[in-house]
Amino acid sequence: MTAPPLMVFTDLDGTLIDHHTYDWTPAAPAIAALKAAGAGIVLASSKTAVEIDVLRAEMGLQAWPAIVENGAGLLAAHASPGADTTQYAALRAALADVPNAVRRHFVGFGDMTVDAVVEVTGLTQVGAALAKQRAYSEPGLWQGDAQDRDAFLAHLAAQNISAQQGGRFLTLSFGATKADQMRALCKEYRPRVTIALGDAPNDIKMLQASDYGVVIANPDRPQLPVLDGEAEGRILRTTDAGPVGWNGAMMDMIARLNLT
Repeated sequence: MTAPPLMVFTDLDGTLIDHHTYDWTPAAPAIAALKAAGAGIVLASSKTAVEIDVLRAEMGLQAWPAIVENGAGLLAAHASPGADTTQYAALRAALADVPNAVRRHFVGFGDMTVDAVVEVTGLTQVGAALAKQRAYSEPGLWQGDAQDRDAFLAHLAAQNISAQQGGRFLTLSFGATKADQMRALCKEYRPRVTIALGDAPNDIKMLQASDYGVVIANPDRPQLPVLDGEAEGRILRTTDAGPVGWNGAMMDMIARLNLT
């Protein structure tokens, strides 16, 4: 396997795709330029494998693996989503064991109808149905206070379940993160340079573990704190949001790395 000159690891919602419309096409010029330069593009999202499989095909990125469900799983290159839901069933069982006094404040996708997922995400009916086809993790809305949240997470931690805060949802899983999967893929592909792009707290480890990180502006959520590496210019921030910001940042990085 020839090592790619660059591997790009990118979040989706609010980063490569628009926070409201889910449109990624403003980033098409940079995606095309990256492909022409021989770079790899790895989608890394809280979305399910079936959701990402559709987007990966639309973008023509089937030759590269994708990180799914916030790093809890991996969709291999050229592979179709699997049908094993053992981990998800274990998560739901663990949730059922949490005392109702704190459990009631967490409303997961498994607690919602398709219509409810449409309401909280803005997805279509088809998209919401795909979002509910989970294998590794459970995203949801936390509707309680900080004290109850701490009690909730403590109950889950006793069963080796961790939580990551994304742009919209608190996502539960048995551990692996986007950064963990990124490191494993870098060992396999051995790219010369890595770039990560994201907009939410669950992207921070991935941003800081890459050679270059890009924080994509998202006016719909609180700004990420200053990250290690910003003062040295290793981590950058965009002014434009979503795929417009993604496109501009990647075109700048392509020129900076002389990949044209």
